[in-house]
Amino acid sequence: MSPFEHGEVFVLDDGGEVDLDLGNYERFLDVTLTRDNNITTGKIYQSVLERERRGDYLGKTVQVVPHITDAIKNWVESVAVIPVDGKEGPADVCVIELGGTVGDIESMPFIEALRQLSFSVGQDNFCLIHVSLIPVLGVVGEQKTKPTQHSVRELRALGLTPHLLACRSAQPLLQNTKEKLSQFCHVPASNILNIHDVPNIWHVPLLLRNQNAHYAILKQLNYLSVATSPDLQEWTTRAETYDNLTNSVRIAMVGKYVGLTDSYLSVVKALLHACIACSLKPSVDWIAASDLENDSAKLTPEAHAAAWETLRSAACVLVPGGFGDRGVEGMILAAKYARENHVPYLGICLGMQISVIEFARSVCDIFFLKNLFF
Repeated sequence: MSPFEHGEVFVLDDGGEVDLDLGNYERFLDVTLTRDNNITTGKIYQSVLERERRGDYLGKTVQVVPHITDAIKNWVESVAVIPVDGKEGPADVCVIELGGTVGDIESMPFIEALRQLSFSVGQDNFCLIHVSLIPVLGVVGEQKTKPTQHSVRELRALGLTPHLLACRSAQPLLQNTKEKLSQFCHVPASNILNIHDVPNIWHVPLLLRNQNAHYAILKQLNYLSVATSPDLQEWTTRAETYDNLTNSVRIAMVGKYVGLTDSYLSVVKALLHACIACSLKPSVDWIAASDLENDSAKLTPEAHAAAWETLRSAACVLVPGGFGDRGVEGMILAAKYARENHVPYLGICLGMQISVIEFARSVCDIFFLKNLFF
């Protein structure tokens, strides 16, 4: 999986390489997921082909419906009963994220599988939340509902009717915007959730709680009689703590995939948690390792000078993991600068190997190690 295309390649406890979304789920929900919690088109097609080769379909023509859709439903139903929170027994609710955009040809089999699943489990056991963007025209400043209207209409044409709308926007939704969405999307105004931009991510659960999102979901799933009120005191404390931080620390992140910062999402989140524990706000300066190399001084002198200036102004240096030899020489130079100038240095995976290589070269005068790690 290319970090430039997918962002961070998150590795699960069982060794599965998955999308960074599953890393977010583990961090926020305190669960331990497996590779089976990540369903992809390739996995589904592979399982269907294996069954076809074994003769499980008795020579019938393999089709998207019912064979592909049945494989998706069976996968969801089998994974849903496997506990991921360390407790015994299946969970009360299984959360399914259907990625992509409504109408994309890639997601059509999954939408059809969910339509069939909603019918088989019954309306009281199925809650569909449609996430949509509410853009604002820069000149007019009006919140536009047409994109959401069209996506809901497309979804309804495919046999799925959303019970809740989760509307992303920069600013809180106006009342007339909510009324228009309710009228044209056939969703009660109380079930239209506005997830607008907030100072930090820990405000999001509080935002949903304040809009009674939990009540709408529990009502749809017929869980109101057994559910307890959400306890979000820790979330509130964390959100307020971060908002009140004033001092910051500059951290130089010397990596290979800095063109897409999501490539190092877990490292950034770990830095964020560590900084809050020290009552600091992290200020991450991204440095492309190749810009620190001597060749860069000849080919791109401006980028080379800017990279070194950023490195010298940082309070500490972090070199994360990576693959291949591109940018390694720049990482070694960063590690050398940190060692010689007594700047705190943290190497993760490849970054730790880099510090060993630099010490071996500069202090021990051992250069054959250069080829040992690549």
